[in-house]
Amino acid sequence: MTAVLHCEGPLRTVPNFASMKASVRVIPDLELALLRRGVNDRVADLQRCDRCHRTPLIGEHVYFYEHETVLCELCRALDRHTPVSSGIVHGPAFGHTMRITDRRAA
Repeated sequence: MTAVLHCEGPLRTVPNFASMKASVRVIPDLELALLRRGVNDRVADLQRCDRCHRTPLIGEHVYFYEHETVLCELCRALDRHTPVSSGIVHGPAFGHTMRITDRRAA
């Protein structure tokens, strides 16, 4: 889209930059690389079910089988083998919080 300016002399046109979308943004390569690395670091710590590839929810049980296989509660019902161990999925604050207990004599 162009705008026409009326001034003395020949007729001139200039591009209309106001009509361009401001939401278009080019992400520099370094910024994109840092973003990808941060996302990959976060995802690396998450456990995923080896059958459905779903990330179990916080508080959900996960079951560990031989050969380092991990199954969620939903997929455990489909497996006839007995798990070696089980665990509960903890949130990101697990281990970084404090519990205040009253140790005064009663």
